Parts: sequence; C-alpha cells; structure tokens
Amino acid sequence: MVRQSAAPVGVQTSIGDLGTPLTGVSFVVVDLETTGTSASKSQITEIGAVRVREGRVVDEFTTLVNPGVLIPAAITLLTGITQSMVATAPPITEALPGLLAFLAAEPDTVLVAHNAPFDTGFLKAACEREGAEWPDYPVVDTLRLARAVLVRPEVRNHRLGTLAAFFGTPTAPNHRALDDARATADVLNGLLARLAPMGVTSLEELRAVSKPPTRAQRAKRHLAEDLPERPGVYVFTDAQGQSLYVGKSNNLRRRVATYFTAAESRRRIREMAGLVAGVTPIVCTTDLEASVRELRIIAERKPPFNRRSRHPERAAWVKLTTDAYPRLSVVRVIKDDGAPYLGPYNSPRAAEEAKEALLHAFPLRQCTHTFSPGKPVPPCVLAQLGRCGAPCDGTESLTDYTGHADAARAAMTGDPAVVVDALTGRIREFAAELRYEEAAALRDRLTAFLRGARRAQRLTAIAAVPHLVASRPGATGWETVVVRHGRLAASAVLEPGTEPAAFLSSLTATAERVPAGFGPVPNATAGETELVLDWLVSPGTRLVEIDGEWTCPLRSAEAHTEMTHWAHGRASAQ
Repeated sequence: MVRQSAAPVGVQTSIGDLGTPLTGVSFVVVDLETTGTSASKSQITEIGAVRVREGRVVDEFTTLVNPGVLIPAAITLLTGITQSMVATAPPITEALPGLLAFLAAEPDTVLVAHNAPFDTGFLKAACEREGAEWPDYPVVDTLRLARAVLVRPEVRNHRLGTLAAFFGTPTAPNHRALDDARATADVLNGLLARLAPMGVTSLEELRAVSKPPTRAQRAKRHLAEDLPERPGVYVFTDAQGQSLYVGKSNNLRRRVATYFTAAESRRRIREMAGLVAGVTPIVCTTDLEASVRELRIIAERKPPFNRRSRHPERAAWVKLTTDAYPRLSVVRVIKDDGAPYLGPYNSPRAAEEAKEALLHAFPLRQCTHTFSPGKPVPPCVLAQLGRCGAPCDGTESLTDYTGHADAARAAMTGDPAVVVDALTGRIREFAAELRYEEAAALRDRLTAFLRGARRAQRLTAIAAVPHLVASRPGATGWETVVVRHGRLAASAVLEPGTEPAAFLSSLTATAERVPAGFGPVPNATAGETELVLDWLVSPGTRLVEIDGEWTCPLRSAEAHTEMTHWAHGRASAQ
C-alpha cells in the first residue's frame, strides 16, 4: 500500500475561491525534444502533446521538426533523433501553428509539462521568432507538483522516469516527445489521485499545492467581490489612483479574483498585489471592444506591471525614402510624405533583417550622402564590391537608379515575388553547398520581409476604408462593430427583438468620427487595427455596409506564405 504523503497542501478556504473544477479542465501535456538546453540558441526537433479530460486521453498531437541546424551527436544518442529523420520534417514555422491550434481546440486549456519552464521557454522563444502571440494558458508543472506531494523515501528523486515507474505508467519515457508526454499525462493522473482525498478539486487549489498565494494576495480578495460578471477591462490602481496593471476578461469578477489566489503565479503580479488598493472595471459590450480598450489604456497610461503593448510608438518600420535617390531606412515615425513602409516590427533588429532582404534583391544605395547629378561624390566600398551601381559619382544614371527604387516600392506595396525569388534562389544554392547557417540567415531575412510586407499591406487596405459595418452572431445577439479608417469607432450587440434598421442607424450616428490621416496606421495602433482585422475575417462575420473599397493586392505578401514555408525547408539541414 502506498503511504500517503504528509506534505502540506494549500487548499482554498472560501467558496468564492474554489475556482475552476478539475473535471472541467482540458489538460494539454506537452513535451519537446531540442538540440540543446538554451531556448535562445537551441532549436526544437520534436513536439508531442496529449489532451487529457477527466483522466482520459482524448486527443494527441506529434511532429518531428526540422531545426535548420545540425543535431549534436550527444542529442542524437540521447533521443535517437537523427539528421535524416528531420530532413523532410516541417520547420518550426509550419509545426508551431499546428501546436497552437491543438492547444486552442478546446476551452479551459491548461498547459502541463514536467519541468515546465524548459518547455514553455522554448515555445515562447519560438513564438517570438515567428511573430506569433504566445497564449498565456495556466501552467501546471508536474515536477514541482511531485516535489510537493511525493517525499523521500517514497521516491528517490522526481525525474520523469522515476515517477513513471512509481505510478506504473503504461508508457515509459524514452526521450521521445509523444511517449514522454503520455508518461507525463499518466504521472499527472497519479498525482491528482493522491491529491483528491486532500480536498484538491479545483485548478486554483492544484496550483496552490506547489505555490500557495502570498499573504498580500489573500488580503486583497475582497476587491473582486463587487465587480460585475460581465466582459470588459479591469484596471488595478494603487493608493494614489495610479494604474498598475490593465487586463481584459469575459467575466471581470471571476478573472480579477484569480489574481488573489494561487492561480496567479507570476512573480511580478504577486509583487503587485501588495500595492493594489482598488480595481476599476470598464464593462464592454463585445470581446473586441474589450481587447481594443485594453490596448488603448495600456498605451495611454503605460502601467508598470504590463509588459506588452506599453510602447506602440517604439515600433520600427522600414521606409523607402522619397528623395531623388531613395534609400531604405529603419524609422520610428511615419510621415505624410507618400513613402512606402514595411512593418511594424517589434524590434529594430527585425526591421534590419527585412531591409537586408530588400537590399539583396535591389542594388539600392546604403550611404546617407546628399548628392545630385551636378554634385557627385566619391563612391563607397559597396560600389567597388558591385552591391551598388554608384549613382553618387554618376556611374549609374538617375533613370536607371529610379528603376531600382520603383521596383523596390512595388515589392513593398504589391507583389514581393522579385524579393522571394532572389532570396529563395540563393537559399537553394547555400543548401546545396551545405552552408546551412548562411541559408538560415537568408531565410530569416525573407521571413522578416514578408511578415512586415503582409502587415503593412493589410493595415493600409483597411485604413483606406472610411466607413465599414460588420456583424457576427454572439452569445446574446449579433455583435456589431463600426470601423473607420482602421479604428474601432463603435461596438454594440443587436439583441433579439430589436428592430435592425433603427439599431444600425443609432449605432452609426453615435460612432466616433475618424479622419482619413496617412500611412498604414493613421488613427490607431497596429495592434488595434490587427485585432479589428482578425475579427472581420473570422468565420461567421458578415459585412453589413461599406463606403469605398476594401482590397489587397492579388499577388500580395500574404499570397507568398507557402513560399516562405518552402524556403524554411530548403534552408534546413538535410
């Protein structure tokens, strides 16, 4: 008979804190195999995931991943994953969306991993590199849980293999992602069975086992009591009324309450609990309105405990200047000068990569000299290397140089095929010569360029529309929004029994007046406009009325997505 551990368990004491029942949780157990231990330097080679509900496996996801680099011999010896096995596997740019879709397939997803910081660290790094948003799911770490529940001498250590043998799991871990995920799922079930007699029946209580709430968190639980159970934005404030943190939720009261239980394990947020003096709720009619308001408030107030979206003004753009001899420049500010832009990018480094992709395809000058046909200047070393036609000293005529600039503008605003062909051709050559690192560098430049071109083209298209009304079915009626020049101007729900024509007339009449402006984001941040775009193109959305045209180039950057996937594969090790 297995001896029950006497380890202390952080059980909640209030009905209001019981939170999410474990029977309603969709646990997704994830395991990764990688080329090393550093999330910033190493790459993923295999992903395995198992979905568990009420102790039963209901779905699985697995894929090898082409890491784009050579797999160290020691890793091959440990995992059995060889270079030939990953040669035809999808790169992370293709594998990652599949995993994210698997995670999002059911509501109430909770991420589980053994030594979770390792796996989540790699996945967050992959999302950052690929420009994807990491879904901030609650995380349960079976390693930390086991350390709290199983004490020596019950187990000699808390490694996955030891725990699998202790619980007698059907699948033994073997350093392959799916088998290790299956074993971790069985270990999780074993740990839950040990905790059930102790009264641990909710997700919050489960997470409290290894990390109970702080005294400051427990002392502030009352702040959630009077909040409405409706969608909206919440603003934590200090004693002086200054904003500390801003978030959004479909249920304000329930979400805010979790900040004062063990469900909230982020160190900086736990520190914030000691400073919170009040919570201001802002009720919203739709989830889109709540998302937009959250971004606007964060950008305006820059609360210190928010990490994302605080400084949209710091976004980087790649600009083709409008002087006689245009050049590419990374800028922070969009001007009303008719110049084309790529972006926005979260960092100047990403913008520089996109700029390098364009320079690989077009021999544009990189100097900052001011010159004219009548006032030439000596050419720089790039001209001597053949990477510039030297318009500075008159070697290349203004007409010829203008042709290069016009072609670059067309690639930025329309069909980027010239850039794609130039870089994929070179990637193919590097791959054939086994120069994988150089091929990967070009791949990253091409990806950065297409990502920025796609964003700018989508933003520019919707920013040109002066008025648009769209609607889609929601939980209580038809969610309806008014969008003007890319900005959310109004949002409401058409409830059953309401006369549609009167509702629409009132909504459009009271919507915010938005001027035309200039550039891809004339009246909103890129984040807001992209939220609006994602909502507009989601399944079930219907266009009610529109002034003007909402179009994107037929051969746009988005149309070349498959080409980037191919480039990733060619750049990877064979």
